[in-house]
Amino acid sequence: MATSKNDLLTYASSFRMSKGSEQARKGNPMFIKELKLKNYRNYDVMTIPFDDKINVIIGENAQGKTNLMEAIYVLAFTKSHRTSKDKELIQWDQEYATIEGIIEKRKQTFPLHIQLSTKGKKAKLNHLEQRRLSDYIGALNVVMFAPEDLTLVKGSPQVRRRFIDMEIGQIQPIYIYHLGQYLKILKQRNHLLKQLQRNKTNDQALLEVMTEQLIEHAAIIVEKRFRFLKLLRTLAIPIHKGISRGLETLYIRYQATIDVEEEDDRTKIAQVYQEAFKKHLQKEIERGTTLLGPHRDDLVFFVNEKDVQTYGSQGQQRTTALSIKLAEIDLIYNEVGDYPVLLLDDVLSELDDYRQSHLLDTIEGKVQTFVSTTSVDGIHHHTLNKAEIFTVDKGKIKHAKRG
Repeated sequence: MATSKNDLLTYASSFRMSKGSEQARKGNPMFIKELKLKNYRNYDVMTIPFDDKINVIIGENAQGKTNLMEAIYVLAFTKSHRTSKDKELIQWDQEYATIEGIIEKRKQTFPLHIQLSTKGKKAKLNHLEQRRLSDYIGALNVVMFAPEDLTLVKGSPQVRRRFIDMEIGQIQPIYIYHLGQYLKILKQRNHLLKQLQRNKTNDQALLEVMTEQLIEHAAIIVEKRFRFLKLLRTLAIPIHKGISRGLETLYIRYQATIDVEEEDDRTKIAQVYQEAFKKHLQKEIERGTTLLGPHRDDLVFFVNEKDVQTYGSQGQQRTTALSIKLAEIDLIYNEVGDYPVLLLDDVLSELDDYRQSHLLDTIEGKVQTFVSTTSVDGIHHHTLNKAEIFTVDKGKIKHAKRG
């Protein structure tokens, strides 16, 4: 039975239980009981219930498998992992699209609702519209593993920054607030630097104020990234060692644009930023852009002390990406007390049999999982024999088999 609006504050508190909370650690598995889509991508109207263990979505390319996975991702994060333009999620001849989910978490059921329109987006938690997205994000935790995630290691720094930002945002929604403020001030500061570069202003006092504001949020962001990376590394290293049969050792390092260490607190990080910005002031004005900050930081992955991006084989790069994704699952559980929903979007076919088996063995019975694929014929694992099977054709989903 759905909960009343008066219970919202109780839920909001329980969603963000601290790591040490025994009540959180004994929480029941979280899962999506039902998903509703309207005017979303190639889905006109769809309502479908899901199994709380594993759901396999089968269909040819361009039929709607990835759109369904994306909809679940948007329900969790309020934004797509494929595009930054919300209008692309709305059917071309419609004014809005909606995604609704019935979530069960710690034996309590509640609805989530996202409406996307040309006027913006609305996010509702338990029927109540949330003024800030950071008050909504974290109600549903999701880990997605798609083919593009295999480029986490060899892709651009932007890919890795997006990864770390989205994952921290799930377990500490306040991080989204600080990141949003940082990016807003960064845009204003870059505009001012352009004006200084072109001699259209000489307002150094305003630049100093903006720099102080930028540093305030930058220090918090970097401190939280350091903490997240430390937790992720602790979980990913043994997973990676297991997948590599004990032959390889993984290490992940945060590469900042300033000289800071993982042990530094935000006060020390802020001090280093202040000194660095003073040193680079003239260079920033000459270039008309901000040269320091978390928007330019990166992650570096090492296997047996060698940079995987530069020297690693494709197999090592994929093992690293898989280890990180599996570590995310336990990290979220350790931090919020609930296992996330796992989305495997057309990724099993990209992994060899050994990595497939390791992935499916790890998640079996632990998390609600959605697997999209063109066929299960080449995937041999007993987990899939228990799965609910759905077929997708031209934006229509049918329940094909009960596991």
